[in-house]
Amino acid sequence: MRAYVMGERGAKNEPPTPEDIEQMAAIVREGIQAGALGFTTSRTLLHRAVDGEPVPGTFASEDEVLGIGRVLGELGRGVFEMASDLAPEDRELAWVHQLARETGRPVTFACLQNDVNPDQWQRLLRSAEEAAAEGSTVVPQVAVRPTGILMGLESTVHPFKQHRAYMEIADKPLAERVAILRTPEFRERILNEKVDFSDPMSAFVMASFHKLFPLGDPPDYEPTADQSVAAIAKREGREPLEVVYDMLLRQDGRELLYFPILNYAQFDFEPIHEMLTHPQTVLGLSDGGAHCGLICDASAPTYLLTHWVRDRKRGERVPLEWAVQAQTRRTAELYGLGDRGLLAPGMLADVNLIDFDALRVAPPEMTYDLPSNAGRLVQHADGYRATLKRGELVFQDGEPSGALPGRLLRGPQPA
Repeated sequence: MRAYVMGERGAKNEPPTPEDIEQMAAIVREGIQAGALGFTTSRTLLHRAVDGEPVPGTFASEDEVLGIGRVLGELGRGVFEMASDLAPEDRELAWVHQLARETGRPVTFACLQNDVNPDQWQRLLRSAEEAAAEGSTVVPQVAVRPTGILMGLESTVHPFKQHRAYMEIADKPLAERVAILRTPEFRERILNEKVDFSDPMSAFVMASFHKLFPLGDPPDYEPTADQSVAAIAKREGREPLEVVYDMLLRQDGRELLYFPILNYAQFDFEPIHEMLTHPQTVLGLSDGGAHCGLICDASAPTYLLTHWVRDRKRGERVPLEWAVQAQTRRTAELYGLGDRGLLAPGMLADVNLIDFDALRVAPPEMTYDLPSNAGRLVQHADGYRATLKRGELVFQDGEPSGALPGRLLRGPQPA
């Protein structure tokens, strides 16, 4: 359960009154008492409503977030969780530490390297260390790979999306679009078209070919700088947009290009390695349902095992035992789920039986199974021989058994 209750008052963006804050706190209190594991909000400009406005909570005051967060201390349970730009950094971290100290509850936030402030993640880790030293719990959530968008002719964004010529064919079936795009006349028309990119994301992409890569099969999430579209274009004496155009037509138009927005400022995983192995962090940020036409990170748990434990060649790996513990027991403990994450008497028998040598992450692909036949990116994995929930077989070799032994969780779970 999640409660999204923050925001500005009315059309004039008036600050909330103490009565408003108490009403918000009452909603959160009701949710936690009904079984929510915590309160989640967003304070990042990346998250926007349908109309383009920042989501509620983005600019909420310290009084507002503290008023809501104190409910967790009052009830003695729950996690305060947020996605945040942490700007201004000192002020944001000040109330985060205050909330963790006053309530005794964990405060957790997304921690990623960004290109604008590439050293911030190091300060956030130090901040978590300072909180631990004073006896409170501030937990950065870190990712096992870059947060990257996937661009293709079937995905939500690609560099030609706002070209007038492309808009003329955008609603046609993929095979028909590909046939048109392959004609020399249409190719010349698109590549010669001048576009004023009003959409900030498209403008950002068009200025960042040095960070745009072919994803490949198997997917390569740690490519070198010389594999970028910009580097390929320079070697071949072509314009980057020409290279992108030809790449998108591979695999009958199903090729995906990888644009690592966060966690890849230095074109390697060394910052990620330090974040992963820091004692105050937990693993997270593996989008499996949000931004589903653009991001496909649900494979992150499998990728931790394949890339970080077994296959990485550009730097240090992590031990298998650490990887298993990091994405089972450590996460369960943060959210108060004391009955899982260990193979021990009294624990739930939730087990994956894995053929480690055969474990493989496939390239993402678009499937159309949402309402109105809308598309979503999915990513399959091989090597999972059996999955047991509460000791009952629910998947075997990737196929569901039909058993559904799971149940709705309400609140923390004792061992």
